[in-house]
Amino acid sequence: MKKLVLAAALTVAASAAFAGGMVEPVMEPEVVEAATSSSAGGFIVPLLLLLVVAAVASN
Repeated sequence: MKKLVLAAALTVAASAAFAGGMVEPVMEPEVVEAATSSSAGGFIVPLLLLLVVAAVASN
């Protein structure tokens, strides 16, 4: 009789562990980087080139 009660108690405990059922996985949103363009390179590079030319010309 004790074995029957123990088996019933284990059955109830085991079924309570699976009471929630399957849960759909939660996917995190994908991070998308926006491509940025800068016009600083179009201004600084010719300015530096002009400074180098001026330095060479002054010697």
